[in-house]
Amino acid sequence: MGADRQLSESLAQWRNARVVILGVGNTLKGDDAVGPLVCERLSGRVLARVINAGTTPENYIRPILEAAPDVLLIVDAINCGACPGEMCIVPLDQVDRSVFSTHALSLHLSIDLIRRERALEACLVGIQAGNVRLGDCLSPAVEDAVERLVGMLTECFPSAQPQCGLCSPPIPFGEPVCLSSGHGTAFCRPDSS
Repeated sequence: MGADRQLSESLAQWRNARVVILGVGNTLKGDDAVGPLVCERLSGRVLARVINAGTTPENYIRPILEAAPDVLLIVDAINCGACPGEMCIVPLDQVDRSVFSTHALSLHLSIDLIRRERALEACLVGIQAGNVRLGDCLSPAVEDAVERLVGMLTECFPSAQPQCGLCSPPIPFGEPVCLSSGHGTAFCRPDSS
């Protein structure tokens, strides 16, 4: 779990920055689905802009530029020889263009185009994949890593909208309060201040 603590500390440095989280991966290829899965699970839960780019990050250059981020966090499956489910964060400039990320070439081309119009930090948040053949299921170790990463990102970039955790999607400010039974005192309501 030391790597998790290092990742969490790295993410914390951008707590007050404009952040875009870009999920990259193929949902038909087992563990390669980590980017899209993280984006799906973060939806409505973080203040950062979340973009599920699937297998075509180059198609999302314009939305990334429109979000005007200081930091672009790219979540993707990696192949660095570690055990499946191990996570790391690496500046994209240090990622080998052909080996490290399962989508390194298109990521580098996309970032090069983005940086022509906007200066930003770009980092790869990688999860070591195990099963990446067409039709493979997500491996348990990678599923666990996805959940841990979602927790870290939710903690680092919390949504401005309070929620009790039982209401989905989060209730926007000014909307009726969730009055479902069993919630105790943790109702979804706007701050009264």
